[in-house]
Amino acid sequence: MNSKKIADSMIQYGRSFSFVGLVVGMFFFAASVTPSLLPRHFVTQGLLSGFAIAAGYAVGFAAVGVYLLAGFRQPPPKIQTISRWTSGVIVAITFMAFLWRMTFWQNSIRELMEMPDLETAYPFRVALIAILWAGLLIAAARWFLVACQWVSAKLERFFPRRFSIALGFSLVAFTAMVFANDVVVRSLLDAADSFFAQADELVDDGMDPPADSSMCGSDASLVSWETIGYQGKSFLTTGPTSEAVSQFWGKPTPPAVRVYVGMRSRPTMRERAELALEELKRAGGFDKSVLVVATPTGTGWLDPSAVDPLEYLHGGDCAIVSMQYSYLPSWITIVVDPRRSIESGLALFDAVYDYWKTLPASDRPRLYLHGLSLGSLGSERSADLFKIFEDPIHGSVWSGPPFPSQKWRSAIASRNPDSPSWLPTFRDGRLLRFTGESNSLEPDRPWGPMRNVYIQHASDPMVWFSPDLAWTRPDWLNDPRGPDVSPHLRWYPIVTFLQAAFDIPMATTVPIGFGHNYAPASYIHAWIAVTQPKDWTNEMTTRLQSDFQARATPKP
Repeated sequence: MNSKKIADSMIQYGRSFSFVGLVVGMFFFAASVTPSLLPRHFVTQGLLSGFAIAAGYAVGFAAVGVYLLAGFRQPPPKIQTISRWTSGVIVAITFMAFLWRMTFWQNSIRELMEMPDLETAYPFRVALIAILWAGLLIAAARWFLVACQWVSAKLERFFPRRFSIALGFSLVAFTAMVFANDVVVRSLLDAADSFFAQADELVDDGMDPPADSSMCGSDASLVSWETIGYQGKSFLTTGPTSEAVSQFWGKPTPPAVRVYVGMRSRPTMRERAELALEELKRAGGFDKSVLVVATPTGTGWLDPSAVDPLEYLHGGDCAIVSMQYSYLPSWITIVVDPRRSIESGLALFDAVYDYWKTLPASDRPRLYLHGLSLGSLGSERSADLFKIFEDPIHGSVWSGPPFPSQKWRSAIASRNPDSPSWLPTFRDGRLLRFTGESNSLEPDRPWGPMRNVYIQHASDPMVWFSPDLAWTRPDWLNDPRGPDVSPHLRWYPIVTFLQAAFDIPMATTVPIGFGHNYAPASYIHAWIAVTQPKDWTNEMTTRLQSDFQARATPKP
């Protein structure tokens, strides 16, 4: 008897779903298994598709509500029955056809990224995960509506019905948002921050403080080794040795200067920036020919693919200074508080620039900016045009600029009309140029006195994600599209937004040279174009590229 009641309840619960919502949800599912910018694991795909089903169900449910609210009559029962059977058959055929094509679509991306093909993308596992996850999301939404109805019914004792409905919905929505933001999300963020803060204190065996007293983090340094953090310690200890650079040049070269200040080094950003400046002075950074103010990623990481080649290019006659502003990965920090990178980049640049401009122009290093990912956002905002107008810096190399980057977005929007957004040209190219997977900097074209380069991949979701993907087809899908973007990628309202959002946390899981993994070769060409290393030759470029290509560049 109990089992019969349970079965009847389940049948009744199933019948309570909106048929139109389920149909639209299944079409959203079909669209979600088409390719996006990156290949996906079947679990990731299942969760993404579950969100797509729930979003499609909401769209269909809302459309029916608007239709009925507008006063339109429901079709006769016979028409409804025929429509249900017809749409059910179409949905079933579409569902199976798109599942069957899943492996092909995933391989269309993997082939472009030089990854081995999948024998199967496990489509039925994807479908199972998606349906279960969508069921939980829809159930949560239905409980939300039940709560709204319950509160509205209580309010009807005191207020008119329509006002009670609006007020009830507002109260439940406000309560849910407060609970989600202040309890669930805040608890998760606190846990993540604690986890990554503890990870930042870890030290690998053999990562000892520098013995050279001139180096940052040594016993003579103004920056205590214990306060620097894991990524900073890695930056200070794993760069090219003076011996390796000397061997490359075939003659003795001076050691490069690296300065890094961790979040535990001083309590405020301004104090950390002042400490970085004093340490840079002590270490001899202003005696070098090239000085780079680098803003790291969210975890404090500086990509060795970016910073290591610079020291070879200039034979150690360069200095790099940076400071940490977060423990969290960029893709979390950019959601939680992207201003951290901006404020940190501004504080460090102001400290260094204000001192640099007091030095004689003929006896100071050329000053450059650098940042990857969230570091690019902070770095590009640090040098305000009006601040540097009187005494300009010399240029910048930015890579993987994230979607909130206003200066990057403005340059993309103002690009020359005959160039694609994923590899634009900007005016005459004297101030700003773009490059990507292959060198597109056109070294023979004349530059202006300040040289700026953006490195971006057409397959980088950190760059191309945008909230308006939910309702607007992006320019980067126009022809010609990027060499690492699947020809089978299509734009679908809402679904493409979800696909790109799910791609962001996976952006560094693809091979180097694709997604959010930028290759040393791209940085080498960019630094050569921007900093113009003395006595450098094309043969040396080829040799340096081969050297870095053979290395396993560590990623965070």
